[in-house]
Formats: sequence, C-alpha cells, structure tokens
Amino acid sequence: MEWKDGKTRCKWANPENDTYVHYHDEEWGIPVYDDHKLFEMLILECFQAGLSWECVLNKREAFRKAFDGFDLEKVCAYDETKRNELCQDSGIIRNRLKIRAAVNNACIFREIRQEYGSFSAYLWHWTDGKVIYENDKVSSPLSDKVSVDLQKRGMKFVGTVIIYSYLQAVGVIYSHEPGCFLERR
Repeated sequence: MEWKDGKTRCKWANPENDTYVHYHDEEWGIPVYDDHKLFEMLILECFQAGLSWECVLNKREAFRKAFDGFDLEKVCAYDETKRNELCQDSGIIRNRLKIRAAVNNACIFREIRQEYGSFSAYLWHWTDGKVIYENDKVSSPLSDKVSVDLQKRGMKFVGTVIIYSYLQAVGVIYSHEPGCFLERR
C-alpha cells in the first residue's frame, strides 16, 4: 500500500483517515502506565465489541465529552438519569448495555486500583512489567487470563478478544506487523 509520507504501516491502518494514522503512529503499542489513560482505553475498547476500532476512534472526542473526560469518580457516580442521557447522545455509540457496562466497569476499575495501588500495577503484573512482542493473533493465553479475572470481578464486555485488543492498544502486547516502520522485536 502506498502511504503519502512513504512510511509503511500495519495493514489495518486506514491511510485515508488521519486520526487513525496518528493513532497507529503515536499511540498504539506504546506502553501506558497512567491510570487515567488506561481507564479511557478500557472503556473505549468495551464499546468496540462488535464494531471496528476505527468507528470508536472516530467518536473518541465525543466519548471524552460525554464521559466527563473519563473522570473515574464521575463515571462511577453516573445514575440512571445520566445513563439515559448518554443513550440519547448521537456523538457516541448509544448501546444501553455498553453504557451500563461502562459505569459498572468504572466501579470495578476503582476497586482494582484500591487493591493494587493502581490499575497500572494490576495490568502490568500479568507480565512482570515486560512488553510481549507478538502479532497475527486476536487472543492469547495472557488475554484469556486477564479476561477471566476481570469477568470474575464483574466487568462486562471484556472477553478475551476485547482484552487482547486492549493489551495491544496500551502496549502490554506490541504487535506492529512485519514491514511496519514501527516494527520491533
């Protein structure tokens, strides 16, 4: 595929979508340790279930606005009125179950933070703080374990495929494809 800037990227990156290219080049696969960013990405990944990441990414700014900048305490406090308001927001994905799950998952995210000191500590403990280098997968034994643990804790929309995608997004798993200018081993 020809890219305007001459760089070769992963096949999934859409060269016609500058937001997607920027996400591929500047965010995807870079290790994240900040709980606020980890929370935002977890909520967005949960909304991706059954949809493309590009669809979610294109609505990211609307999600940020609708979810109060992904302020964990505010999202944990969302009541039925706020959830109904979100269901009417045409800027985001208006799936009632995913909106309920986002609030539920926020509360569990907060519990994990309290247990581990940070969600980052919880997430990175699965790999002893190491980045896993692999590609051409949609799930793995690692995503299976994290998914099962999050589900046991009560999170929703955190199946192994969604969690694998999340782990890639936040850099626990580094998956840039062979030939991509960001590929590392």
